[in-house]
Amino acid sequence: MKYTMFTALAIFGLTMASQAQQQPTDSLVGKKVSLDEVVVSASRATDKTPVTFTNFSKDQIAKVNLGQDIPVLLNYLPSVVSTSFDGTGIGYTDYRIRGADNSRINVTINGIPYNDADSQTTFFVNLQDFASSIENIQVQRGVGTSTNGAGAFGASVNILTDNLNEDAFGQISNSFGSFNSRKHTVRFGTGLLGDHFAFSGRLSRIKSDGYVDRAFSDLSSYFLDGVYKDKNTLIKAVVFGGEEITGLSFFGLNEAGLADNRRFNNDGLFLDADGNVQFYDRQTDNYKQDHYQLHFTQQFDANWSGNISFHYTNSRGFFEQYIESDPSFFNPDLAFYGLEPFESNGETIDRSDLVTERFLNSDFYGTVFSLNYKDSAWNAVFGGAFNRYDGEQFGEITFAEFAPLPSLPFRFFENGTDKRDFNVYSKATYQLTEKLSLFGDLQLRTVSYEASGELFDTSALLVDENYTFFNPKAGLTFKPNTNNSIYLSYARANREPARVDFEQGTPEPESLNDFELGWRYVSPKFQLNTNVYYLDFTNQLVLTGAVDEVGFPIRQNSGQSFRLGLEVDANITLNKFTIRPNLALSTNKNKDFVVESPTDGFVNLGNTNISFSPDVILGNVLTFNATEEFNISLYSKYVGEQFLTNEDNSPLESYFVNDINLQYHIKNISILKSIVFTAQINNIFDLEYENNGFVFFGESFFYPQAGTNFLVGATLNF
Repeated sequence: MKYTMFTALAIFGLTMASQAQQQPTDSLVGKKVSLDEVVVSASRATDKTPVTFTNFSKDQIAKVNLGQDIPVLLNYLPSVVSTSFDGTGIGYTDYRIRGADNSRINVTINGIPYNDADSQTTFFVNLQDFASSIENIQVQRGVGTSTNGAGAFGASVNILTDNLNEDAFGQISNSFGSFNSRKHTVRFGTGLLGDHFAFSGRLSRIKSDGYVDRAFSDLSSYFLDGVYKDKNTLIKAVVFGGEEITGLSFFGLNEAGLADNRRFNNDGLFLDADGNVQFYDRQTDNYKQDHYQLHFTQQFDANWSGNISFHYTNSRGFFEQYIESDPSFFNPDLAFYGLEPFESNGETIDRSDLVTERFLNSDFYGTVFSLNYKDSAWNAVFGGAFNRYDGEQFGEITFAEFAPLPSLPFRFFENGTDKRDFNVYSKATYQLTEKLSLFGDLQLRTVSYEASGELFDTSALLVDENYTFFNPKAGLTFKPNTNNSIYLSYARANREPARVDFEQGTPEPESLNDFELGWRYVSPKFQLNTNVYYLDFTNQLVLTGAVDEVGFPIRQNSGQSFRLGLEVDANITLNKFTIRPNLALSTNKNKDFVVESPTDGFVNLGNTNISFSPDVILGNVLTFNATEEFNISLYSKYVGEQFLTNEDNSPLESYFVNDINLQYHIKNISILKSIVFTAQINNIFDLEYENNGFVFFGESFFYPQAGTNFLVGATLNF
């Protein structure tokens, strides 16, 4: 079946290309049709789509793109909470939207799924300086429209890479900042050659020592694309990837540690033979990832367009750790690693200092396709995808201080995963009257998931599951005049458990019913979006607050739960001022939450707060455009109190952080088109705060963030 499907889709792609030569249609060059946008239009929302979304433009991204990661750049959007393990937003970062963790936010790049299929997590550290190659981002909150990859339970983040630039360009960008942070980027584009071909590329290097000790980042990346354009045809090859080497900093600090030294890092700590504190200098994560995408886009005529894409991602790497024989945080015995105790000087030894390397290698490939019809009344899409993930994980001991090893390196676990995901969908917006449009969206998704082998502690992983999900969506948009629109929608999403869930037991798939009611107001100087949502979950996989042996967050099914919220965001222009405030108020509850007590058995705690779900999130960007060349912006973010567990204990305190960004443009000087100087001062009031944490044996640990720090940069445009 797989080969038949690929053959059929390949024929479809060749047919589209040939029709470009055979059909005597009028060229759409010069009309307001972007073939680049067709690549992602199947999964994008418009003002007639009854879903809640925010667009993040290229200019908005460029303003804050000084080396920090994508989750941090998205931090000031509605309902977004960004976190950082190094304390600066460079390297390993994370985010939550509407309280949903990273693994339940669907991310696509040019319509291609990006989430790791096995863990369902998005590792943005492997998209080094990717913001420099992004045309725009659309964030759909809630279920959103049908997209490729696993279902969205908090939001969908839809990324479009750079559009075709018909003019040649060059760009050199450099930035420097606190903690020895720096970013160096070179971009180029040939423009359109011979009216048909264009090539562009980027090389980047980002380095930082990090706020947290030894939480350094050494990131390098590349981006290349080649385009063939002929009237209504666009063939685009995109290749990007990079390498990250980061210092591990996942242990965090308890309250006593925060009071003593907020920058202290327990990761890699050990005592030498004389009892002196030492730090292992290769306590690092080392990973490489390369992506290959090929997109065929065809505008058949004024009504019909289509796209078929093929993709392949190769990922490989490992993280290296020094495991001390008697640490306070993680104390496994030799049996954990499949080794036998041994005798030494008449004493039985069951622990030893070890160095381990744990590998994750994978191949992810497939195809994505869509066919779009659009006229004055209809905007309809039929699409789908087939993707396969083939991954292996294994761990090796490369050093043991005392324990005799059967071999060096000694492989102490190994397992593999084979996951196949197929979906088809059909969705349409129909203009019923001049003021009323209807929306319908039906998706059928099947998942085959197999995983087997040994885990870290020599226990077995055995997964052989097949899922079939039907995800309907419907809504309407009422537009009484050019300024106002009101929308109402219902959407259902189903989602399979992730690998980490199977490692903890026998999880159930989760289901969500999403109800959205919103109002949009648009005028030249004032835009307002406001919506109310109700998310009704069955078997929601909520974060427990605990982490596994490698620091990965553990989740559990919580039975019945809900999220009820109000979101408001606006864009206000007042003379030289622009104000972009947003507000998210919510209540997030587990219903009749049951926990197991070592003394009282199973206890019903009633309704409890869902972990990592603040009731209040506020954001604002206040910009003063002093002149056409100079502007200054104040970025503000308030995140209310949240809890690290689902038992209404282990609170994570609220925080209010402010950043200042300054930009100065110089245009048309010498051989340059422009120079853009940017300076950003983060956490201007030097607040001591933590925005993430976990619980280990009943004690809370937190990730401290940097106090006042800065980044300054200059971009030369040729």
